[in-house]
Amino acid sequence: MRILLISNSARGHAIAEAFSRSPQKPEIIAACTGRDPGMMKLAKELHVVDINGLSKIVELAKATKPDFAFIAPDDPIGAGLADRLESIGVPCVAPKKNLAKIESSKSFARNLMNKYGIDGSPAYRVFSFSSMEAKRQLDLDIRHYIEYDLKGQYVIKYDALKGGKGVKLSGEHLSTIHMGAKYAMECIDQCGKVVIEEKLTGVEFSVLSFVSGLTTVDMPAVQDYKRAYIDDKGPNTGGMGTYSDANHFLPFLSTDDMKAASNFNAKIAEALMKECGEPYKGILYGGFIATKEGVKIIEYNARFGDPEALNILPILETDFVAICQSIIAGTLSQDLVKFAPKATVCKYITPKSYPEDKKEKGQRVLVPERIPDDARLYYGDVTMNDTGCMILGTSRSIGVVGIGDTIGDAEKLAQEVCERFSGPVRFRQDIATIESIQKRVDLMQRLRGR
Repeated sequence: MRILLISNSARGHAIAEAFSRSPQKPEIIAACTGRDPGMMKLAKELHVVDINGLSKIVELAKATKPDFAFIAPDDPIGAGLADRLESIGVPCVAPKKNLAKIESSKSFARNLMNKYGIDGSPAYRVFSFSSMEAKRQLDLDIRHYIEYDLKGQYVIKYDALKGGKGVKLSGEHLSTIHMGAKYAMECIDQCGKVVIEEKLTGVEFSVLSFVSGLTTVDMPAVQDYKRAYIDDKGPNTGGMGTYSDANHFLPFLSTDDMKAASNFNAKIAEALMKECGEPYKGILYGGFIATKEGVKIIEYNARFGDPEALNILPILETDFVAICQSIIAGTLSQDLVKFAPKATVCKYITPKSYPEDKKEKGQRVLVPERIPDDARLYYGDVTMNDTGCMILGTSRSIGVVGIGDTIGDAEKLAQEVCERFSGPVRFRQDIATIESIQKRVDLMQRLRGR
């Protein structure tokens, strides 16, 4: 058994580790953007390549002849790497380009939900233009929609992949209607369209599913901390940390909330099959918000989240290779997927100036030599030099995961390991603390009048 794994982050390290636990003992051929220390230990071969250079990945696949490929990052998925690999006989755990528009095009996603009666969207409109005259009128239309239809409470979404940084919210990133309209027009100039949505009030969470055609099997719910600094301050990041609970729910969610999220994922898989005429095969990531009126859909991604994969995969008890094989073969079923009844907390070690500067690039970070059995380290934007030292890049460095019977146990373990790092790095100490989670529980109780 040979697997080609395309990766650019700690997410790929977690995927490789899950593969390595399989009783099938697969050989992992890793295509990475750098000399990932985690991949170096787990992969039979590590190839440093431009993962967005699809032809290079295709040539690597021809040379290594994998049984299947797992594509982890969004950019090569959105660019159609699965189409290219399957054209040479390499099946993929990742959707084809047309299906991947559920992530790569926000307008496609919202219009799909509308077309197939998936009632989870906020109020929204898609704006585009075809001439300079239309552009001038469009600016006026956008301002009118933001001010009068959305009452100044809006979200602007870039209609293409932008590394998780294409979404801006009123009151957080954009303080006036003028700023919102200006950013919306910039989005249109760059990618031709923009999606403007109603800003919702509630608590966000994620439910990911393994998907093969019309079959969806859910993973534990996870909550992400996007903001750079303590108390949810500062700019958005790819995710400073995450947590999941031992019951695979989250403390602020009801049973009805979880059922709604699960049903949305199943309906999206069905809608994609109808719209695109072929089955979605891979990971479907539903980003949701629990509101006063129930669960609404924020967005969909066509792959594992990072950090979410770092919470989910360490507690997967069944054979991850077999799950992937069943996704490809169309035989996915619930009995193939079992997770341990454990809570997890991930806290990301990052350069001190992340995400606003890159001053620490090239500097050394000292990693704990030994960690407890229930802790994990997943290597992201760090490389190992010729002397074995860990060298910082510019983005999130190492995901530190604690596993425990309760969120409190897992948080304490992750915190203890994080405190043992030294160098020009930092982490968010408030991720998954009792106080932080209670704020989310209190907000939901206020919204729903409990």
